[in-house]
Amino acid sequence: MYELISITEKSCYIQSPAKIGLVRLDDERVCLIDSGNDKDAGRKVRQLLDARGWKLTAIYNTHSNADHIGGNRYLQGQTGCKIYAPGIEAAFTRYPVLEPSFLYGGYPCRDLRHKFLMAQESGAEELTREVLPEGFELLPLPGHFFDMVGFRTPDDVVYLADCLSSRETLDKYQIGFIYDVAAYLDTLERVKSLRARMFVPAHAPASEEIAQLAQDNIDKVWEIAGRILSLCGEPRSFEEVLRRLFADYQLTMDFQQYVLVGSTVRSYLSWLKDRGELDAVFDDNRLLWQKK
Repeated sequence: MYELISITEKSCYIQSPAKIGLVRLDDERVCLIDSGNDKDAGRKVRQLLDARGWKLTAIYNTHSNADHIGGNRYLQGQTGCKIYAPGIEAAFTRYPVLEPSFLYGGYPCRDLRHKFLMAQESGAEELTREVLPEGFELLPLPGHFFDMVGFRTPDDVVYLADCLSSRETLDKYQIGFIYDVAAYLDTLERVKSLRARMFVPAHAPASEEIAQLAQDNIDKVWEIAGRILSLCGEPRSFEEVLRRLFADYQLTMDFQQYVLVGSTVRSYLSWLKDRGELDAVFDDNRLLWQKK
């Protein structure tokens, strides 16, 4: 873990729970794509850089989930590097309590205020094409989170952040986190058509081909949507839909899974309603969902 894997002379990644991209800008300067999930991850990255005499100039965050920005504060304090995050992700990076608050839909209790859902704040500036190193391409990848992006480096390596999961992850966890289902599907369709020297997803093996894995993730979305529609053959509350999905997929409920999977299921319900496949009915002061 935290081994540096070279893809080309310039483009690398650090093997970690959420892969950290590392790109050499010249003989001394490097930048990171994301920073890992906590201070310990940041410390291990700094040790790796120090051992090679590399100076960290900037961290380009793909999005603001805690496992991607958790090393920001430590690395910024140690190196003075710049930190950039796209769109609304910059606000979540500066004020990370927004993540558990958003997921829960109110003030998060202590069980949700931990490093896996709430990183330490860091001084992120807005990510634009103008602040990227020369030759970098910014790739919008919305859907998993608000304004998530990926990057293509000058030597044609594409870092894909969290826009897809490995086949093993899909089979184990079944319902991956999605904020906007329609945007997520659009992103995966675009990713299917991409070509690159190498693709580096954060939660799947690096690969020269990505189309089949993108299709696997698309298929899983439609499978879950179909299961939700089937459950709503009769009027059901959100909590009942969620309970049945946990039972059907043999998932275990705890606070973290409740907010991550629960938020995702709410997104599916909104998407299916907007598509005209579900009705929302208020009955006896309950919001019920029913297939049309």
